[in-house]
Amino acid sequence: MSYDKMHRLDQNLRELADQVVNYAMERIAMQPPPLDGPKPIEEIAKMYPTNITREGLGGKEVLKRFIDSYAPATLSSDHPRFLAFVPVAPTKASILFDLIVSASSICGTSWLEAAGAVYLENEALSWLAELAGMPEGSGGTFVSGGSAGNLSGLHTGRQHQGAIRESRPSRWSIICAREAHSSIRSAAAIMDVDVFVTDGDERGRLTKIDLDKKWNSLTDQERSQIFAVVATAGTTNAGIVDDLKGAAEFAKENGLWFHVDGAYGGAALLSKEKRSLFEGIEEADSFVVDPHKWLFAPFDCAALIYREPLLAARAHMQEAAYLDDMNSIPEWNPASFAFHLTRRTRGLPFWFSLAVNGTEAYANAVQASIDLAQWTAEEISSRDYLELVMNPELSVVMFKRKGWSSQEYETWSKAALKDQIGFVLPTMHKGEKVLRFCFVNPTTTTSDVSAILDSMVWKPNWRE
Repeated sequence: MSYDKMHRLDQNLRELADQVVNYAMERIAMQPPPLDGPKPIEEIAKMYPTNITREGLGGKEVLKRFIDSYAPATLSSDHPRFLAFVPVAPTKASILFDLIVSASSICGTSWLEAAGAVYLENEALSWLAELAGMPEGSGGTFVSGGSAGNLSGLHTGRQHQGAIRESRPSRWSIICAREAHSSIRSAAAIMDVDVFVTDGDERGRLTKIDLDKKWNSLTDQERSQIFAVVATAGTTNAGIVDDLKGAAEFAKENGLWFHVDGAYGGAALLSKEKRSLFEGIEEADSFVVDPHKWLFAPFDCAALIYREPLLAARAHMQEAAYLDDMNSIPEWNPASFAFHLTRRTRGLPFWFSLAVNGTEAYANAVQASIDLAQWTAEEISSRDYLELVMNPELSVVMFKRKGWSSQEYETWSKAALKDQIGFVLPTMHKGEKVLRFCFVNPTTTTSDVSAILDSMVWKPNWRE
């Protein structure tokens, strides 16, 4: 093959393009898509000896292998019965525009390279900032996920605290609740800072009382190390919203950076019924919400928003001779607001879907998951073999199957996936194994939930 042939659209590639587009459209049109699921590595390895060869296999053969063999060994996170972790439910418009983003080869690092695309991403970020009640001028960038957003938000907070304090402590620390997302501790480990953990109230919620109690138990030196308080707007495990107003007051009283992790739950700001839970989020110095979770964008897309974006730019801007022209431009450079340089314009599919469908459709879709969670809680309470762990606050429902051991939870979960009933994983709550539904997909119905609950009328020898 000529070295540049793979960059030319010849007849073979035109035929491959038709096949790829046809498959993509068929996949987009599926209602629902197949749930599918993982297979043992030995089984996958036996499918084909190898896929990467010196001469190449040709597009038709490689695409066939993916569709027939490898795709079925991969879970569809947008299936309505994918209720583990935090699922994804991208709109059709966002998926279609994701194809355009890939085809356009846009580098979203700077205004110099992607002015039009960055302008549109910023339009979506401004809408999110306004939704949270943050002041005009707030902004940031889209990163790969909540973990990346939390890391960059906390890095900005530490850099700012170091700049405004008379002296820097020998070590830095943050304070958060035990139920804070694992990425907070991961970010702290990467930054080499300590974490002071509070137990929270009976639901695990971070409160002002809890923060004050922890603060008063620390030494003067330990208090001097703390640069940020981290609150969660919708915990991943239980869907609980911290006392954001109290956390904001605590941060202000003690001169700390206030970071809010709303990666999962921040979307519920669209719910008139739940909006009061988020009082205080408007005081955040940095705020993360993931459109690829409950705002119906494709992977990977997380919004990182700062109250004062200039502080983030001071903390993150990379300086090098080849970047001088880019950094000298006064307009918005997304690379300056997180720990990244080269980046995909991952916010564009979200922007496109918002513009196409309108924000009212988004609000209704979010509310649908909240309503389904409440229906599910009532349905669980009506079944004598199930027990509700707590009433859902957002769209996560935690419950028990009476009489099951930890092993029986695991066995049922594997069997349910194997039989394509649904993908539900057990979790731990207060030291006890329980089950958890996370609803973010508006196409999930009460019939889907009932089918999964029905399958739990199950005996230990059901799947010998």
